Amino acid sequence: MAVLVITGTGTEVGKTVTTAAVAAAALAAGRSVAVLKAAQTGVRPDERGDADEVARLAGDVTATEVARFPEPLAPGTAARRAGLPPVAPREVAQAAAKLATEHDLVLVEGAGGLLVRFDEAGGTLADVAELLSAPVLLVASAGLGTLNTTELTARELRSRRLDLLGVVIGSWPDSPDLASRCNVADLPEVSGAPLLGALPAGAGALPPPAFRAAAPAWLAPRLDGTWDAEVFGGREGP
Repeated sequence: MAVLVITGTGTEVGKTVTTAAVAAAALAAGRSVAVLKAAQTGVRPDERGDADEVARLAGDVTATEVARFPEPLAPGTAARRAGLPPVAPREVAQAAAKLATEHDLVLVEGAGGLLVRFDEAGGTLADVAELLSAPVLLVASAGLGTLNTTELTARELRSRRLDLLGVVIGSWPDSPDLASRCNVADLPEVSGAPLLGALPAGAGALPPPAFRAAAPAWLAPRLDGTWDAEVFGGREGP
């Protein structure tokens, strides 16, 4: 797996922190890592973006963006309103492919969900994954409402014959409610893919050394971690 595309069921589900955790676990396993943000929105040219945040938390990664736009909108809309050229899926795929010649693992982080539009032609992160023949990791929220968005995303990936590697819960609450506990079993069922980890709420606020030390325990062996879905489900089940 030279390239892994990371998407979310929507915004604010913990996608960037999950990307950082995957990067940290890979680094701890001795792999070289690059992080590519397909389209960064909502930041000025002098501000730190999501790729920078991944590097801050994870450590020695190559962090880069294809483009950034100042308003916190879908990339296609943000590009149009800023009067800037939009990002095309082929540009993202080409940048990722180049990074893959120089790194063991390239993490391509999208903006928002799988079908958020990059350009007026309707290009999306799903097109990037297709161009790269890359598996997709889906970051989902823990609580009520997550099953619908998770299943819709999984169905779209299957309709495009793309490989859904698994699902990671981007923010697991300190005191999970009944819906969250039930979703530990239900997320793999509705997605048709394994649950590959759960990050504790507030993980992104940890000091970077603590984040790096803890990250492998949040992720399954498929992501260079030690997290066990059966043990977690047994502990957190209803």
